[in-house]
Amino acid sequence: MTRLELKNHQVWQNLTEILQSLDANLLVQEHLDQCDYQVCGYWDEQDEYYEKITLPRTLEAELVSSSIGVTRKESFLQLKFLLIADAVDNTKTASSNAQKLGELVLIYNENLEFIDENWLLDVNSPFLVKQSG
Repeated sequence: MTRLELKNHQVWQNLTEILQSLDANLLVQEHLDQCDYQVCGYWDEQDEYYEKITLPRTLEAELVSSSIGVTRKESFLQLKFLLIADAVDNTKTASSNAQKLGELVLIYNENLEFIDENWLLDVNSPFLVKQSG
C-alpha cells in the first residue's frame, strides 16, 4: 500500500497564498449584487419548489471554509459562506439577534472565473421572501 502524506505538501501553501491575496468578501458581495439578492428556481430539502426567494439586503456573509478541487481536466476553488441576517429589536435597547439564513457555496475556475453556485437556505426564516411556483 502506498502512503502519501499531504500535510506539508506545496498545495496547502498555494491555497494559503491564494486565500490571503483573495478578497472573499468582495467575491460574495459581487455575486449577491449580480443576482440582485434573489435565488430563482430553488428546491428545498422537502422537495418544495420556490420560483423566487428574495434575501434581505442587510445580509452578511462569513467565509467558513475554502477548498481546492482537481479533476482530470480542470482545477477549481470552492468558497463556502454562512449567510446571516441581523435582526435589530428597536422596542427595547439596541440589542441584535443574528439569525442564520443558510449557506452559499461559490465555485471558481483556476482563472477565478465564476463556475457555479449552491444554495442551502432556511426557507422557514421570516427574513426570506418566498414566491412559490
